[in-house]
Amino acid sequence: MTARLDAPLSRWLWLVKWLLVLPHVVVLAFLWVAFAVLSVVAFFAILISGRYPVAIFEFNVGVLRWSWRVGYYAYGALGTDRYPPFTLRDVPDYPATLEIACPEHLSRGLVLVKWWLLALPHYLVIAFFMGGGTYVAYRSGTWAPQNGSDGVWSFAGGLIGLLAFFAAIALLFTGRYPRGVFDLLLGMHRWVLRVAAYAALMTDAYPPFRLDMGGAEPGSLAVTDAAERSAAPESPQVSSAPLGPPRRSSWTAGRVVMVVIGSLLLVGGTGAAAGGTALLVADQAGRDADGFLGTPTRTFTSSGYALVFDPVELRADAGTPDLGGVLGDVRVRATGQDADGVFVGIGPAADVEGYLGTVEREQLTDMTDRGRAVQQRIAGGAPATLPADQPFWAASAAGPGEQQLVWRATDGRWSVVVMNADATRPVVADLSAAVTAPALRWVWIGLFIGAGVALLIGALLVALAVPRRVAR
Repeated sequence: MTARLDAPLSRWLWLVKWLLVLPHVVVLAFLWVAFAVLSVVAFFAILISGRYPVAIFEFNVGVLRWSWRVGYYAYGALGTDRYPPFTLRDVPDYPATLEIACPEHLSRGLVLVKWWLLALPHYLVIAFFMGGGTYVAYRSGTWAPQNGSDGVWSFAGGLIGLLAFFAAIALLFTGRYPRGVFDLLLGMHRWVLRVAAYAALMTDAYPPFRLDMGGAEPGSLAVTDAAERSAAPESPQVSSAPLGPPRRSSWTAGRVVMVVIGSLLLVGGTGAAAGGTALLVADQAGRDADGFLGTPTRTFTSSGYALVFDPVELRADAGTPDLGGVLGDVRVRATGQDADGVFVGIGPAADVEGYLGTVEREQLTDMTDRGRAVQQRIAGGAPATLPADQPFWAASAAGPGEQQLVWRATDGRWSVVVMNADATRPVVADLSAAVTAPALRWVWIGLFIGAGVALLIGALLVALAVPRRVAR
């Protein structure tokens, strides 16, 4: 890895480079998906044959090279104002270059552990370089925020971003880039890229724990042509000029687009298969004896006369005119702690609001990630009549012990209300909800069919896109 600090650098251009690199960010997002997919292919190729497929190696090096150029131009270094080219190929006259020698043979055993276990110490180091090293959680308690939430996660950036910011400030006020900052930035980037190459299975050479600072790669680690190495093995000099005629890449724009589309289909198909599997398990193993899929029983409390859940809007569209055929039956079970028992009902939201409009109650508006209920207290008085006397309930149940209502889902805006049967306060009840969801089976079947089609087409596109041999 080599880099040349351009001079002079604009004092102001760095302020808008975030906007200028957006096209690169979009393209690289897709290229990195292909990078991950092809790395999995390379993993199995190495495991079986001990060799990294040359065409895939060339593509993955190109993605790393492209990413390095964009990072060097933007906020990874701010070392040049020359806009990065849109290409996987090496551009020898660009201020930032990267080359990785393709190994003839790789260990089949190391491929199983080097990308996660052996590289773990390096991951901890480069987390601080790249910005994943300092996370702080403010939990409920002494440091708890005052906004009612359970906690706030805060994030601090890494050393590379911090040093690049210092360089930007120096450029703004002095027009000069601090050389010491540049050398240190390049050392950290070199460390990161060595680990990236090792974790991407491109080499068995374990990355050194050291900062090789400055724009020129140390002579002992320089990547040169094999013939030149044998002719001049003692040469410590590294030249940024191309070593002979540049090799013509087999990765044309059409092949790159094909491998990206194929990789996206493979990733999407894998995700659909995982989702289908989860729904299949829930559909087959998560149902109770009555065929319901439900939530665990939880205790809810209201200091007022009622506990009202936020209204739920159910609207059938042209494709699913029968909500009952999709959601099926809805079951709510409630066990109250009042001596006279509990009341639970489902009714039109407008009628529920009319009945409880002047009643003191609590409305459940949300559930936190930790499963705590977020409730809003609404001031008022006692209800004039018992809840069971109201005629608008679509389904209801009242009495001592466990009460259960079953309601067929239908179009409308509905509210669930829990009260003591004698309309007293406070309300304390153990509740659970469940649905039959008969359409769930067709959802996971559809996901499996979609996954199979996506995986088949994606694998075919990737296979056709990867060149059989690299052009010379």
